[in-house]
Amino acid sequence: MLRGEKQSVAFYSVIAAVGLTAIKLIVGLATNSLGILAEAAHSGLDLVAAIVTLMAVSVSAKPPDSEHHYGHGKVENLSALFETLLLLVTCGWILYESAERLLFKNVQVDVSIWAFIIMVSSIVVDYSRSRHLSRAAKTYQSQALEADALHFSTDIWSSAVVIMGLVIVKLGESNPQFQQLTKADSIAAIVVACIVIYVSIRLGGRTVQGILDRAPPGLREQIKRSVESLPGVFNCHEIRVRTSGEKFFIDMHVLLDSKQPLEDAHKLTEDIEITVKRIIPRADVTVHAEPIEKQLSG
Repeated sequence: MLRGEKQSVAFYSVIAAVGLTAIKLIVGLATNSLGILAEAAHSGLDLVAAIVTLMAVSVSAKPPDSEHHYGHGKVENLSALFETLLLLVTCGWILYESAERLLFKNVQVDVSIWAFIIMVSSIVVDYSRSRHLSRAAKTYQSQALEADALHFSTDIWSSAVVIMGLVIVKLGESNPQFQQLTKADSIAAIVVACIVIYVSIRLGGRTVQGILDRAPPGLREQIKRSVESLPGVFNCHEIRVRTSGEKFFIDMHVLLDSKQPLEDAHKLTEDIEITVKRIIPRADVTVHAEPIEKQLSG
């Protein structure tokens, strides 16, 4: 049984990928269109990536245990990295086959109404699932869902490029003077591959940054300003931020008045946690209090 919106959105993405892959493959083989076959291969890897994403968000939802003290959120980073590698492999095949058709092979593309129907349908489905994935990714700070959302939003543009290529091929068929336009299908496939490579590089960079615990830009400074604005906090330093799936783990040192009662100091550290959670609702905050004399003597 799927639990929560994250898993439901990921499951919907798998179902959509199954349908698009099957239909694109059938129409691509029937029309002999490399552009559509490239999109079918792309959707096939979308399916694999969507399944991996579904597994990743399910595993990342597990609570911390004795061996994984920070939970299982990093599984989402690994899922996004796996998706990146799959995309790059697909691009290699598309570029190779496109070059073969442009330079050595003479393949006749049968541009039928079904080719246009499937590509327009693909745009509609990709728009719907990218919107749902993006909303869930922002809600749960999920890099795996964000990777899928970015991927499928780019699919919209690549599908549009394929449609443009098919239109140009049709024009070439209707006018013998523009016979060379029939090569536009292979050129469209190359454009699709270039778009996917660009997205893969962006996705790979973000994934590696997540695995290496790179803190979001500006977050440390925002936390410092908010905490130091609290009455009784003289200084906030040594702020460390790391992410694991949708969770943020934040450690910090604060400089407090050593003459105040322990109960008051504890209450102030709780106020600090509440302040940080207003910025990042799903934050796990650890506050280390230091007496002001210790800081001044150091």
